[in-house]
Amino acid sequence: MLTKAPRGTKDILPKSVGKWQYMEEKIRAICALYGYEEIRTPVFEHTELFSRAIGENTDVVDKEMYTFTDRGGRSVTLRPENTASAMRAYIENKLFADTPLTKLFYIGSMFRYDRPQAGRLREFHQFGVEAVGEKSAALDAETILLAANFLKSVGLKDLTVNINSVGCPKCRAEYRQKLQEFFKDKLQFLCEDCKNRFERAPMRILDCKKDSGQEFMKDAPKITDCLCDECREHFAETKKYLTAANLSYGVDSRLVRGLDYYTKTAFEIKYEPLGAQSAVAGGGRYDGLIKELGGDDTPAVGFAVGLERVLLAMEKQGVEIPEKNGADIFIVNLEEPEAAFNLMQQLRARGQRTLMDYGGKSLKSQMKRADKLGVKLAVILGADEVKNGVVTVKNMADGSQRQVAMGEFTEEFSE
Repeated sequence: MLTKAPRGTKDILPKSVGKWQYMEEKIRAICALYGYEEIRTPVFEHTELFSRAIGENTDVVDKEMYTFTDRGGRSVTLRPENTASAMRAYIENKLFADTPLTKLFYIGSMFRYDRPQAGRLREFHQFGVEAVGEKSAALDAETILLAANFLKSVGLKDLTVNINSVGCPKCRAEYRQKLQEFFKDKLQFLCEDCKNRFERAPMRILDCKKDSGQEFMKDAPKITDCLCDECREHFAETKKYLTAANLSYGVDSRLVRGLDYYTKTAFEIKYEPLGAQSAVAGGGRYDGLIKELGGDDTPAVGFAVGLERVLLAMEKQGVEIPEKNGADIFIVNLEEPEAAFNLMQQLRARGQRTLMDYGGKSLKSQMKRADKLGVKLAVILGADEVKNGVVTVKNMADGSQRQVAMGEFTEEFSE
């Protein structure tokens, strides 16, 4: 029986890799523009890291993590998100000693056990940023702008930016009480998960995929009505900076995000035609996370972008990604394999992307392959060419041919 890729995973084949490389180039370009440096963290971590950071009452920790016991008897988990890992690395490696503001970005695989569907796989890829060490609302606004500008840079349009404030522990104590008062006579209409959340984490009810569409949800208390003075002022400042940058956005008072570590600013960027998977980016501020993980009390803000969803949105919008051909030159080998092989190595040494035929196929067959590869030049090398020390060069764009001395050819195309 043929072994297949596990359900919820997907091979990225050579013909698709160019799309991913295109996005990665855009990511690295915009992160350089904003002063972010790349970090690469382990694919798995101690389970405790995620349960402490994300929150034990969240769907991610309760239902979706890939957790197992290793041969040493330790509980480890494939990373379901990368903020916790990046903050662990920040503390462990004392990155705070280098600069008062540390800006990090990452690109990598994340893992969550969920029902696979378009835009939601069990192994999925994220690009994210983390800015650590600054509490200014200007950094919140800059982070949101970075996410929006990245999505624009890959050609996406018609995006919706929504923001909210989820307050701080002081605000949420009052908000928790108001939510429990609101939901206590509606428990019979909630799913089993939300009934359990009622006592432990009532804010999670607002984030429930099953109950979010209930009619009474629109009348739920708004956290923005419970903000303390500091959180209210921070939210107002964030909006001022976004307005100054001419970014169109809306305020969604039900936007709470699915992870417990968020404080103050929360945001999402959506492409609505994707339906249930319309959120292509999301993030916010998490000022208490580093302290929760054992570090000093340090402010931080960041986001993550789901790259599979970005590709889906690009496909729906008909965004064309520039294609890269695999080579510049194809050597048509007419029973002169050693000479063709030697010429190919000379050209490669001079920086030319060069391929050749290894199987002794006909001239017609080799020319067809050169055309399919999209090369600029086909270099024909047969017995007559070898005898006379020349190559026949065919321009694949206009079909013109000429003969060039072997040495002159390699010199000409190294320039």
